[in-house]
Amino acid sequence: MHWVSKLTRACEEGRFELFYQPIVPIGAAQEREHFELLLRLRDENSALVDPVEFIPAAERYNIMPTIDRWVVRQALDRLVHRSGSGVKPYTIALNLSGTSLNDERFLEFLIAELTTHAPAAGSVCFEITETAAIANVGNAVYFMRELKTRGCRFALDDFGSGLSSFMYLKTLPVDYLKIDGQFIENITRDPVDRSMVEAISQVGRAMQIHTIAERVESAQVLAELGRLGIGFAQGFYIAKPKPTTEFPYLRAKGA
Repeated sequence: MHWVSKLTRACEEGRFELFYQPIVPIGAAQEREHFELLLRLRDENSALVDPVEFIPAAERYNIMPTIDRWVVRQALDRLVHRSGSGVKPYTIALNLSGTSLNDERFLEFLIAELTTHAPAAGSVCFEITETAAIANVGNAVYFMRELKTRGCRFALDDFGSGLSSFMYLKTLPVDYLKIDGQFIENITRDPVDRSMVEAISQVGRAMQIHTIAERVESAQVLAELGRLGIGFAQGFYIAKPKPTTEFPYLRAKGA
């Protein structure tokens, strides 16, 4: 409950900020740049607050749809690639909470925003966690299919953390599997983690789904991921998150 009033004030006072982090191909030429947007909160003392501290409370008390709406508007208005803009196409990944995923009004909001801003096909990728997707598979599939017809892509985040990871892949129309970072961190030392990542890589190739490794923090880990056939990497070794005020394709507001 402590966080409810803090988050409500932060929404009213505009103290949320967006950072971006590149997702890069492993051992291949980059056809288009790919970035994930990361949410941060600026507290009353101007210190940045990591989302792990406030997201659980925002989800529990149904504040996440409000925050997700803010993120979507910011991204579509100023960051997402538009056709005819004169720059090389790129993709921006936006995280969606489970509460937004299962909110019919949120889907209507997204469709309206996409219609208004008309981003280029493939320029928006929504990241949803494996846990949120399988909590209500029917809703998730409908949500994803509706937005994929409008040119959006989907990534299944924290993949491998659930007990039924592979079971749902035939049902969920995802474009990317983001492998849970807990398997990546010790991949060079733990044979079980390595085997898990190798299995995900093989299934991804069989289903023509791209694989992304999170929390890549060393050259040794990156090299091992390349040997296992993982397609993309993200993490501090690649690049640390930066504020979107430094985003290379930032547009003037409303431009």
